[in-house]
Amino acid sequence: MEVILQSGHSLPGRLPRACRMLIALTAGAFFLPAVLAQGVNPCDLDKNGSVTSSDVALAINMAIGATPCTVSIEGPTTCTVITVQRVFLASSGQPCSVYNAHAATLNWTASTTPNVTYNVYRATTAAGPFTTPLNSSPITATTFTDTAVSAGQTYYYVARAVAGNGTESDNSGPPVQATIPSP
Repeated sequence: MEVILQSGHSLPGRLPRACRMLIALTAGAFFLPAVLAQGVNPCDLDKNGSVTSSDVALAINMAIGATPCTVSIEGPTTCTVITVQRVFLASSGQPCSVYNAHAATLNWTASTTPNVTYNVYRATTAAGPFTTPLNSSPITATTFTDTAVSAGQTYYYVARAVAGNGTESDNSGPPVQATIPSP
């Protein structure tokens, strides 16, 4: 396993049993498509499960100040015409692009067992506990972006393969450490 920092430098480590994870730590602002593995679309402002014209109306009201800005689509509690544009585009089926100053992106080699999905876990200590998956349901991709990270915090990640009957494998190996840069 290796940790790859945004600068391109890598830190060698042990290869885990089931998966090889790479964590890319991103310093500085970036925008990422919000088809997130967690299953929550930030452009779904009314939280009804889909982005519709009612979300566009909410974005407009937030941008003009008629409603307090409670979203972080273009930045923490910043709502302008950019927020409206991103919500409108998401309502027409395009990805919702959101601001995030920091994220940890995990990539791993697929399990050799056919037809498995994955759960990703995070803890603040290497010993865990790794009890609640970050993703709302098992994912088929071998990549996951954790955007719910805080600057200066250290996190530990593991992945588990999930069989069709819901049985999970052991942790992917020793937890992978990621220290999120401070702004």
